[in-house]
Amino acid sequence: MRVAIAEFFIAIGLNDKKIYGEYHVTDTTPVLEIRDLHKAYGQLEVIKGVDITAHKGDVVSLIGSSGSGKSTILRCANLLEDSQQGEILFQGEAVKWKGDGMARVPADAKQVLRIRTNLSMVFQQFNLWAHMTILQNVMEAPVTVLGRDKEEVEAKARLYLEKVGIGDKCDVYPAQLSGGQQQRAAIARGLCMEPQALLFDEPTSALDPELEQEVIKVIKSLAEEGRTMLIVTHDMKMAADISSHVVFLHQGLIEEEGAPDRLFGAPKSERLKQFLSSTVHV
Repeated sequence: MRVAIAEFFIAIGLNDKKIYGEYHVTDTTPVLEIRDLHKAYGQLEVIKGVDITAHKGDVVSLIGSSGSGKSTILRCANLLEDSQQGEILFQGEAVKWKGDGMARVPADAKQVLRIRTNLSMVFQQFNLWAHMTILQNVMEAPVTVLGRDKEEVEAKARLYLEKVGIGDKCDVYPAQLSGGQQQRAAIARGLCMEPQALLFDEPTSALDPELEQEVIKVIKSLAEEGRTMLIVTHDMKMAADISSHVVFLHQGLIEEEGAPDRLFGAPKSERLKQFLSSTVHV
């Protein structure tokens, strides 16, 4: 079954040689661009025209109250959810759509797989396979989805697990790890896909303060390496410390955005001032 899945993905062109399609990528081409994004659930519009750009090496943090649309933007960017209006571009390649409004869906399955592979998502709830060891979890997608050599993937998986500080946990199962260790395993899994960007959806919100710091340390180290990241977070200190750009969302709109020093040090919006006053000081 696993061999058949791998053969399917390779057959439709999702492999290392074709990962960017026919698009010419330059140093100035953004890794990810979101233009005038609109998203609704029935009559409820939750994203009301949002523009976000991330170049190579950017760390863009999305902050705001619960329900402001932060996580929905990430899920739309990764094409886990459909949007009703706007453009999403990966490395200059615009997502192809068919249909309009609530009926709009991606038109090119190969393109969707290519984009998802290059925008690795790290979820709040880890989403590790309970029946697989940590090493198997990290190896699964590169071997099955990308069809890469199993021995090479295993070597890289072990390196990434060592990188996030759990190299000694390769042969244990998720249930045997703490929440912080499971989240670090999820980060290693994302890294093993060797993506162009990592998308973090509240990576520390399910953890207690001590375990939260373990994960923040890993994310900071990735930022220092120049990894491109979009991070939805409630941790203002982390956002201030590692971000190149911070976006404050309110009711599906960008209320204010800018460099972290300016945004946290001299906010202009009254809503942002109120939001920051209700959170831990950075």
